[in-house]
Amino acid sequence: QVQLVESGGGLVQAGGSLRLSCAASRLSFSSYAMGWFRQAPGKEREFVSDISWNGGRTDYSESVKGRFTISRDNAKNTVYLQMNSLKPEDTAVYYCAAPSRNYYYPVTVYKYWGQGTQVTVSS
Repeated sequence: QVQLVESGGGLVQAGGSLRLSCAASRLSFSSYAMGWFRQAPGKEREFVSDISWNGGRTDYSESVKGRFTISRDNAKNTVYLQMNSLKPEDTAVYYCAAPSRNYYYPVTVYKYWGQGTQVTVSS
């Protein structure tokens, strides 16, 4: 069974930075696009960013564009989300996800999900 484990969340002041990591196992990681999503209390889960299998293409939601950067290290089976200039409205549980098939981008359906990591931004 595919496993995705997020880490790096925490409490940070507005304007600060965090880097989230998502380690994948039991997945041919280098051939899979990966995505980051978030869910704030009382809200639906929303797309944050994604990256193609070789890192050559990325996409961001308008709300994080210019502040967040997605990257991946295929040798470490890990995808990252560098979050700068954090705002209180970025407070959410952040999830990484993988699609059901490889060499598939842009992704429209994700099959595998991590357990999430909490990010809290204080004002």
